[in-house]
Amino acid sequence: MQKKDSVILMDENGKRRDGRAPGDLRPIHIEANVLSNASGSCYLEWGGNKLLVAVHGPREAQPRHLQDQTKAIIQCRYNMAAFSVGERKRPGPDRRSTEISKVLSEALDAAVFTQRFPRATIDVYIEVLEASAGTRCAGLTAASVALADAGIPMRDMVAAVAAGKVGDTVVLDLDKEEDNHGTADLPMAILPRTGEIVLLQMDGHLTADELDRAQTMAIEGCLEINRQQVEALKKCYQSDDNGADNAGYADSDGGDADTAGYDDSDDGATDNAGSDDSDGGDADNAGSADVDADNAGSDDSDDDDADNNEHEADEKIDDDPQVTETFGSGGLDPNVSLFDEKEGDE
Repeated sequence: MQKKDSVILMDENGKRRDGRAPGDLRPIHIEANVLSNASGSCYLEWGGNKLLVAVHGPREAQPRHLQDQTKAIIQCRYNMAAFSVGERKRPGPDRRSTEISKVLSEALDAAVFTQRFPRATIDVYIEVLEASAGTRCAGLTAASVALADAGIPMRDMVAAVAAGKVGDTVVLDLDKEEDNHGTADLPMAILPRTGEIVLLQMDGHLTADELDRAQTMAIEGCLEINRQQVEALKKCYQSDDNGADNAGYADSDGGDADTAGYDDSDDGATDNAGSDDSDGGDADNAGSADVDADNAGSDDSDDDDADNNEHEADEKIDDDPQVTETFGSGGLDPNVSLFDEKEGDE
């Protein structure tokens, strides 16, 4: 059993205070796109830590003396809320938050394609709502998800975790008591695809062998964290895409509003009602057919009358003064019909 200042950090079975093995991470929950007014955002719970990250930009850097003509600058603001710790913290920046803001900005700069946005700034706001050791690693992990949520091009997302030493044992992801009473703390961040280290700090003492084991353990932890980052983004955008794809399309119960007026297997078509409907759409056509039949009979009976009256109609037209005035004394040409134009129009 290992003790320091009467705090039990690890039991006889090699289990830590919360039951984890030396290489286990604390429970992590990541949720992307939680703020509608930010370009990108992320909410993260990591053990006892709770953080909210928002990203704004890229936008023109102001004041102009901050602008870099060749690339964008990343301005990271790390802040701990006054209620984030047991004893009320004085609001506002302090030396610790200023230092953490600087190292996080440099770590994110290594991952973002800043050359695509000259004279611009990308603002990253990290708000620690509850703190329980490892907030800089948690903030860096959440900031990477928020940048990806904002659609900012990156080489890879940054994943970060701290390794350390409790008594004589190297452990991963220290909690509050292990951080306060342990003998070493090693925050580390990498780009998982390449293994490039973008953040490495150490507080305490480690031998060369312990440092190697701590780095190996941290890299394995970062890879697991990166997997959870990717899953959080997939969960966010796959659910949005499915909702968008399903909107406006017919479902099995009766169709959507967008399909109103189109063929539906249950309800028929609004636009086709009275025309092509299988139950009553032929009624109008049937009536039309009856009328055509009556007209056909009428045409047969009137054929003889039409022949008898044709000569009389021609004589009346020839004697009409208006026709004479229009076409001359010669009357109408028998080869020209007055109804040709109308028939063509029809």
